Amino acid sequence: MASQRLILGSGLAILLVISAASIGLDVKSRSDAQSLDRTLGVLKKISDMRPLLHAVESAARGFALTGDTTFAKEYQEASASLTSAFGNLIAAVKDNPDEAHLLEEAKGQVDREVALGGEMIRLRNSGDGDGIAKMLAGGESRAQLDKILATLERVVTEERRLLAVRSDRSKTNGSLLLAIDLLGALLILILTAIMTAATRRSSRELQDALSATKAANLSLEAKVAERTKDLGAALEELRRSTSVMETTFHTMAEAVLVIDATGNVLLANPAAEKMLRYRAGMTVQALRARSTVLHADGVTLMQVGDMPSARALRGEEFDDLEFIARSLRGGRQLHLVVSGRPLREADGKVTGAALVYHDITASREMEHKLQQSQKLDAIGKLTGGVAHDFNNMLTIITGTTETLVDSLRSQPALLQTAELIDRAAERCRELIQHLLAFARRQPLEPRTVDINATVLDIAKLLRPTLGEQIEISSALAPDVANVHIDPSQLANSLLNMAINARDAMPDGGKLLFESSNIVLDDAYATANPDVTPGRYVMLAVSDTGTGMSHAVQDKVFEPFFTTKEVGKGSGLGMSMVYGFVKQSGGHIKIYSEEGHGTTIKLYLPPARGQAAVEAPAAAPARRGSETILVVEDDALVRNYVTGQLASLGYRTIAAADSRAALAIVDKGDPFDLLFTDVIMPGGMNGRQLADEVAKRRPGVRVLYTSGYTENAIVHHGRLDEGVLLLAKPYRKSQLASMVELALGK
Repeated sequence: MASQRLILGSGLAILLVISAASIGLDVKSRSDAQSLDRTLGVLKKISDMRPLLHAVESAARGFALTGDTTFAKEYQEASASLTSAFGNLIAAVKDNPDEAHLLEEAKGQVDREVALGGEMIRLRNSGDGDGIAKMLAGGESRAQLDKILATLERVVTEERRLLAVRSDRSKTNGSLLLAIDLLGALLILILTAIMTAATRRSSRELQDALSATKAANLSLEAKVAERTKDLGAALEELRRSTSVMETTFHTMAEAVLVIDATGNVLLANPAAEKMLRYRAGMTVQALRARSTVLHADGVTLMQVGDMPSARALRGEEFDDLEFIARSLRGGRQLHLVVSGRPLREADGKVTGAALVYHDITASREMEHKLQQSQKLDAIGKLTGGVAHDFNNMLTIITGTTETLVDSLRSQPALLQTAELIDRAAERCRELIQHLLAFARRQPLEPRTVDINATVLDIAKLLRPTLGEQIEISSALAPDVANVHIDPSQLANSLLNMAINARDAMPDGGKLLFESSNIVLDDAYATANPDVTPGRYVMLAVSDTGTGMSHAVQDKVFEPFFTTKEVGKGSGLGMSMVYGFVKQSGGHIKIYSEEGHGTTIKLYLPPARGQAAVEAPAAAPARRGSETILVVEDDALVRNYVTGQLASLGYRTIAAADSRAALAIVDKGDPFDLLFTDVIMPGGMNGRQLADEVAKRRPGVRVLYTSGYTENAIVHHGRLDEGVLLLAKPYRKSQLASMVELALGK
C-alpha cells in the first residue's frame, strides 16, 4: 500500500510540475484516491466479516449438535469480533447515506444472527433437544446469514460502482492521471485477488469446519444408535424381569399386602383376596373390622397397637407373628403367620409397609389332631394306672363287703348298710371297667363276629330302650366282612352311642345303623395320624339330633366329659367306645354339625382270612381338563381334594364356604362342576349353595360330598334322592369315577 501511495504521489508531483492548471485536477485526483482508499478499506472489512459470520453460525450449530465447549468458545470470540467489525464498517461508509442506511438495517440482522446462536447455546445447556431440533429445522439462522451476506454483496456492488465512476472521471482528467487510474485499478485488482484468495480460504475453512461437524454428527449418531440399542436391550431385560416379578407375585400362595402410612392398600395379590377376603378399595382398618383378631392362644384379643400393620408402620421388622382371625360372619377361623417390613424414604421416614401372610390353619389343625391323640393316649395311660391300682384296692373292698354281708344276716340294720356298701363297690367296679376300656387295658374276649347280625340284635333290644319317638333303621351291606372283636364290648359300644343319640333327640328323630367294606388309604392316614392304612369294616351310627360343636368334638372321648346335666351321665360312655375301638386295632371318626345331627363311624379290622374287603381294582382313571369349583370348610380335606383333582388333570378353584364360592361365581370365573360339602358353617349348606349357583349359572353340574353316610344324608332329608353324593373318606379312584359321572363322561 505504501508503494502504491508513493507511485500515486509521484504521479501527482509530476502533474504539478507539468502544469499549474492541473492543480485542481490533482486535488480532485487526491480526493478520488482517498475515496479509493475508503472503498478498498470497506471491501477489506467486508471480506474480513464474511468468515466471522460463518464462524458465528457454524460454532453455535456445532455446540448445539455436539455440546463441545470449544464451539461455544469459538462462538463467543467470533460474535464479539463480528459486532466490532460491523461497527467499524458502518463508520467507514458514513459518507454514503444509502450504504449507511443499508448497513444500519443489516446490523439488526447481525444482532439477530448472534442472538440465534446464543439461543441455541442456551437450549443446549438446558438440555432442550426438542427446541434445538425446531430451530435447526426452521433454518432461521441460515436465512439471517444469507440476508447479511446479500446486504454485504450489495455494499460491495455499490462500492465497485463508485470505483468505476471515479475511474471514468479520472480518465477525463488527462493522460497524466491515467497512470494513477491504472495504478488504482491495478491496486483494486490486487486487492480483489487478495479478497478472492481470502474468500476462498474462508470457504475452505468453512468447508473443513462443516466436514468436521458432519463427521462429529456421524460419530454422535453412531454413539446414539449404540446407546439406543443398549437402552433397548436394558428395557427388554427390565420388561422380562417385571413380567417374572408380576407372575411370581400373582401366583404366590402367600397373601401380600402393600399399604401406605394411613393404611390404604396400594398392592394386593390374588392370594390376599382368597385368604384374607380382601376386596379392591378396602383399607387394612376395614379388613380388620371384618374379623375378631386373637393372639396365637385363640383367647387373648389382639390390641390395635399390636396388629401387624400397626407394628410395621411404626418401623418394626418382624417374622412369624402368629394370630387367629375369626370372621364376624361365622365360618372357620384362620390361623395365620405374618411377616412385616416398613417401607422407608431416603431420609428414613416410614411411608408404608409390606405384609406377607401365610395360612397355617391346616398344619395347626393337624397338630391339634395329633395333640388330641397324644392327649388321649396320655390320659389313657394315667387313667389305666390309676384304675389298675384302684381295682386292686376295690377287690379287697368287695371281698370284705361280701364277708361282712354274710356275717350280718342276723342284724338287719347293719346288714342293710353292708349291702349298700356292696352295691356302691359294684358300681365302682363298673366305672373301673369303663376306665380300663378307655385305657385299652380291659380284658377282651375277641372272636369272629358277624357285624350285621350283631347290629340287628342290638336294634331289637334298643326299641323299648329308646322309645317310640325314635325311628330306628339300618342299611347293612350284604357282603360285609366279619370282624375279630369282643362282641360284648361291641354291643356295649352300640348301646352307648344309641343312648347318646337318643339324648340328642329329645323331640324324637331317626337313628340309622350302616355297615360296609372300606379301604382307608395313605391320604386319609396323613390327615389322621392315628390311622394305619388298609382294609376295614365300617360301622356307622347316625342321628338327626342337635349335633356337636367343634369344642365338644375335641373333648368327647375324654373320661368324665359330658354335656348332660349332673346325675344324668358319667362321661365314660364315649371314652369306653374309643378305648374298645383302639384296643381292637381300629379307628373312630365323628362327623357332626350343630343343628344337623351326628354320624359316628367305627372302622374295625376284618377277621383274618376274610377276603370280602378287597381294594377296588386299580383301573387307570381317565384324565380330565375341566375346571371344578371345590367348596370345603376343612382345610386339610380341601387341600387333599384339590391335589387329587390336579393329579387327574383337572383345574380347581377352591373356596372355604358358601360366601367365598358365590363371590367366585359372581366374579365370573368359569367352571364346569360344583363339588361341595353338604354340611358347612356360615348359614348356607351345600344344597342351598347349589341352588344359588344354579340361579346364576343355569344347568350347572353338582357333585356333593359329606362325612355323613349317603343313607343318613338322603334319609334325613338333607338332599333329594338321586343326587350324586361322594361319602367321606374316599379313594382317588372313587373321586375320579364320581367326577366323571357328574361331568357326564
